Amino acid sequence: MAFGDSADDEPLAAAWKSFCARLTAAGDRAFKDCNPANPIQRADAFRFLTQNLGQAFDLALETRDTRFPLIHAFCTPTRKLGGDCADFTYHQAWIDGRSMYRVTGDRGSARFFNITVQGPRPEAMANGARPLHDPFGDVPEANLFGHQLHIGRDGRFELYVGGPRRGPNWLPTRNGSRKLFIRQGFDAWDERPATLHVERIDMDGPRPMPTPATMIDAMEWAGSFLTAMMDDWPDWSFSNGGVDPALPNRFPAVADTGEDRKRGRAVAAMHWRLAPHEALIVTFDAHDGLWMVTNGGVFMNSMDYLYRPVSITPSRARIDGDGRVRLILAHEDPGYANWIDTQRFERGHLTYRHMLEGAPVRLETQLVDRAQLAAALPRASATVTPEERLGELRARFAGICRRYNL
Repeated sequence: MAFGDSADDEPLAAAWKSFCARLTAAGDRAFKDCNPANPIQRADAFRFLTQNLGQAFDLALETRDTRFPLIHAFCTPTRKLGGDCADFTYHQAWIDGRSMYRVTGDRGSARFFNITVQGPRPEAMANGARPLHDPFGDVPEANLFGHQLHIGRDGRFELYVGGPRRGPNWLPTRNGSRKLFIRQGFDAWDERPATLHVERIDMDGPRPMPTPATMIDAMEWAGSFLTAMMDDWPDWSFSNGGVDPALPNRFPAVADTGEDRKRGRAVAAMHWRLAPHEALIVTFDAHDGLWMVTNGGVFMNSMDYLYRPVSITPSRARIDGDGRVRLILAHEDPGYANWIDTQRFERGHLTYRHMLEGAPVRLETQLVDRAQLAAALPRASATVTPEERLGELRARFAGICRRYNL
């Protein structure tokens, strides 16, 4: 048997060659103008691409049949996408509006928990801009927060999705409903993640094997995903997401749109640039709720939160005597609390999120020479010894491993 012996050989080969060509084109976008021409940031661009190459066919093929849904870990310590937050876990499951599903599991103890039914991707956003690349850009239709779930004494719950209402834990679907999006937000390192399972209620047989047509469609979807991903980050955020590339090191006002409220969050993102001798102080009032700050690379992919202090939440932040939190974005450990590591990148993105109680706050920034950092901070700002920093890193590593069962 050889190529051409099957009528499907030619279309399969053509689809694969097209996918490989698109993968090459996606790689070319690693050299876009916003990505500095230094070794570690060029390498990070290809790491961003290869991490998502690893999940392209999970999304395009292995989990895509809505009759046989699977919960897919969308972002992990080794896979970053979509301006992901270092202190969130993200999962999705493809569904449809015709079927009924059941989600079961243990709620865990993450401070924030949200399950959303996402609808179809519109041709344009409310402001006329195009949506983000697939699988983003869809619209939240219905959601449940952790405090709204009815949970048993053993911590377990059962949630129905679609069909007629069944008990208090139920989410409606519409004809165009296309996925479940599950987010958990963590504060303390000892919080436990939820364990989750999804099934279609009337599943009555094994999942069919992929046909040539299925594979051709998956190759097309995966190619579109990877090329659009490399095109859209961070360009889409510069054009539509409130990040001003001409004004680095300054936070815009916090966005709180209707869609963000359905997701239970408010967000602000900033593009930063730091010379080797500089540091950036980010100052805001201590406030109620679960807030998070995550440092990301040029493509808005979160930095190495498993091993480095690139994110912070209320339980891990030190508050100065004037009631304000001061984060220090610096290339090297400044010896102060609330250090945000840059991985020695020249450029990146810092994202603030606010959830739950209270309200988001205004974030102020001050660019200083690192040698003048002490003069720019309050005299009583908390310091951290090398031994204490190592203890923080070990606690971070153990906490992240717990979240992802590593």
